[in-house]
Amino acid sequence: MQIKIIYEQPLNERIRTFLRLEHLFKITNHHIKGNSEWDSRAAITNLLSIVELLGRSDIKSDLVKELERHASTLNSLANNPNVDLQRLENILGNINSVLESIRKPAYQPGQSMKQDELISSIKQRITIPGGSCNFDLPNYHHWLHKAEENRTKDLEYWYNDLKLINDGLKLSLNMIRNSANPTRERAPAGFYQKPMESNLSCQLIRIVLPIESSYYPEISGGKHRFTVRFMEQQNTGTRPVQAQEDIEFELHCCIL
Repeated sequence: MQIKIIYEQPLNERIRTFLRLEHLFKITNHHIKGNSEWDSRAAITNLLSIVELLGRSDIKSDLVKELERHASTLNSLANNPNVDLQRLENILGNINSVLESIRKPAYQPGQSMKQDELISSIKQRITIPGGSCNFDLPNYHHWLHKAEENRTKDLEYWYNDLKLINDGLKLSLNMIRNSANPTRERAPAGFYQKPMESNLSCQLIRIVLPIESSYYPEISGGKHRFTVRFMEQQNTGTRPVQAQEDIEFELHCCIL
């Protein structure tokens, strides 16, 4: 089986924020499972980034709207004879379960971290280069040397306050990614441009290439069209240049 690499470009601010949150949650989930001091440090740093990003806009409201839209789309498919009703009901059940919990006024993601004294002291210093050094934050240094099970318990407590957001993001982004009808395309001399269909609202562009390809795509897009330039960087010390040859790739326009 050929291994592929996927490049994504969001076409609106909501999906851009969703993808950034997904990225931070993936890093957090990786380091929470680790047992070293450095895993715990990385987990806290990324949890703080998640809370900060959530505070910049009403992500909770945006996520509710997005999930409601997906639920409405799925409900409209219930009478389609070509649809797997059992799978449809399972997905709808998951969406409605998350929606019910997120909608509750009492649910305010990130509160457990905002009200924590240790986290507050870390947050004040973490933006300073090297600011979480042991002489700056002796309480943090002490916590990092607690038994692994104690640190994991605290990390999971802070994470559980955000888990609903992660669950909602997974459902929403999975629906969006699966809404594409993949096509094989060719970029002459490394350049590709495509107009947006006026009756379709594309939220996310995905470019799929073999992992051994020496090229990567730079994607830009707006309401009316998007462009892709395939670039090559021989090594980290040289500037990237556009491909001179035709590049074949797989294109996903996620329209849901």
